[in-house]
Amino acid sequence: MAFESAPAVEETAGEGRNIAGLRIAVLVLFFLFGGITSLNDVLIPKLKGLFSLDYREAMLVQSAFFGAYFIVSFPAGLLVQRIGYLRAAVVGLATMAAGCLLFVPASASGAFPTFLGALFVVAAGITIVQVVANPLISALGKPETASSRLTFAQAFNSLGTTIMPWIGASLILGSISKAAPPSEPGALAIFRAAEAHIIGHAYVGIAIVLLMVAGAIWIGRNAYAGGRGPAAKLGEAIGLLKRRRFAFGSVCIFLYVGAEVSIGSLLASYLMQPRTMGFDPETAGKYISYYWGGAMIGRFVGAAVLQKARPPVVLTTVASAAIILLLLSANLSGPIAGWALLLVGTMNAIQFPTIFSLASERLGERAAEGSGLICMAIVGGAIVPLITGAAADRVGLGTALSVPALCYAVIAAFGLYARRPAPPLETPA
Repeated sequence: MAFESAPAVEETAGEGRNIAGLRIAVLVLFFLFGGITSLNDVLIPKLKGLFSLDYREAMLVQSAFFGAYFIVSFPAGLLVQRIGYLRAAVVGLATMAAGCLLFVPASASGAFPTFLGALFVVAAGITIVQVVANPLISALGKPETASSRLTFAQAFNSLGTTIMPWIGASLILGSISKAAPPSEPGALAIFRAAEAHIIGHAYVGIAIVLLMVAGAIWIGRNAYAGGRGPAAKLGEAIGLLKRRRFAFGSVCIFLYVGAEVSIGSLLASYLMQPRTMGFDPETAGKYISYYWGGAMIGRFVGAAVLQKARPPVVLTTVASAAIILLLLSANLSGPIAGWALLLVGTMNAIQFPTIFSLASERLGERAAEGSGLICMAIVGGAIVPLITGAAADRVGLGTALSVPALCYAVIAAFGLYARRPAPPLETPA
């Protein structure tokens, strides 16, 4: 649906340097879109306080962001098919930069919807980049080690998600005013614009970096010419959902992203509670780095583990461990409750790439279509956090953790299901 499969390439004496350069470029892409995505977790408590939002309303940040995956994935795939992987990556990076620059007028306006619009544009660019990066890193090596290679690339994604919350917390949450917002509408708008200006400055810096990377990739845009075959139609791609293994895996991607984003979005508020760690906003924001850092470490380790252990078994094990940690966090108090939730990040480490690989197993030439549909399933990051936020408003943050716990339960079941060998593509199983 989204794009043609990137033809797998092997390193030869003549091509090794070119392939190595491509791998580095793709790893940089993973780092960038991971880091920028994780900044949402820092933005949420800032915007929640600035605009007096409840948890459900604050989760609209993630809805605006991850909704772009559902809307943009298919057009992004058509773009890749039309202009190729590396040129599409440049378009994605430029779109991300444009979205970052939109934070300047959004900050000046002091209006919440303008921030949501800027986030949507940023996410649209990230969607294009991710549609490029996932199949391309899988193609740059032996097919049998694609799952390990994708997990290794996801580790660089996690490196970005580990570093950026710490920086963002210092810049954005560290600037939270302790003064009460004025009640007069005109004065309130001025107050919000003044409080939000640091957000605009931070994203301008990010835009500059994105444009520099886009320029570097544009220079080497002819390094890979794969993925330019005839495009499949959306209706044909949706037909893959008749294959039970693929449909189950797509649902799990939806739930996994939703669970991961829900936890990350609530972490700062959760750690500020007196019943957990009682942190100030800036410290709580910095601790988000431990959540994503656990995922980073787990992905480097997981890349090695998945070379030896069966991926379905590993998936069921880590999903079950995530459920246990969520139950401990919800039912205990103090630092134990906080650290139990932070450690869920480690259990998340290999879930996305492993679900992706298991769901796409034996799709053959239609693997790219499946990848496009799976990218659309990332819209779970827009929907599950809304449900979790609504639960937090009604029953509290601790009890609301049951929502991501249910998501992990379904993922654990998929791991058990996927222990069976994948049937040929023609079989709807």
